[in-house]
Amino acid sequence: MNEKPFSFRDELRSWARDLLVAVGMAAVIIIFLYQPVKVEGTSMVPLLSDQERIFVNKFVYRFAPIHRGDVVVFWYPLDHSKSFIKRVVGLPGETLEIREGRLYVDGALLAEQFVPREYLDASTLGPQQVPQGEYFVMGDHRSSSNDSRVFGPVPIEAIYGKAVFAYWPFDHFGAIPVEGGQLAVK
Repeated sequence: MNEKPFSFRDELRSWARDLLVAVGMAAVIIIFLYQPVKVEGTSMVPLLSDQERIFVNKFVYRFAPIHRGDVVVFWYPLDHSKSFIKRVVGLPGETLEIREGRLYVDGALLAEQFVPREYLDASTLGPQQVPQGEYFVMGDHRSSSNDSRVFGPVPIEAIYGKAVFAYWPFDHFGAIPVEGGQLAVK
């Protein structure tokens, strides 16, 4: 048995190698797959609160389409140095109209169970067709949201991720639900 004696230098190299691999893997995950984000503002209350910490999946829309109800993070159209988080309510080609705070898609009322009555506003907009390659986004706290009603639909190129998981505060820990609402039958 020709066993090598313990060497502090070898042990340090081993730890350094393992740490470097772990940091490299974390960098790949953060750069290409998931990004931690801090929510700023109250436009997505009650789903997300001010200063809440979430993970955004930056990879999902390379392989899957954006759906109504997805909570997306995008570059603010009027200042690309800022990012916003909102819910997709209108898809490309659809005609949206807001009548006294109620959202209609192609003439049918969208039942939005994720928007509490006390967060609705009495705004009116449209009808407005969402251009191809763009999405109409709104905050769940309608009376406190700067969204597509103000800056227009968001181009798909500006959307860089989907909110998927909340991790802080701990009482919000868990997956972020996708709730698209149901179109009422006319």
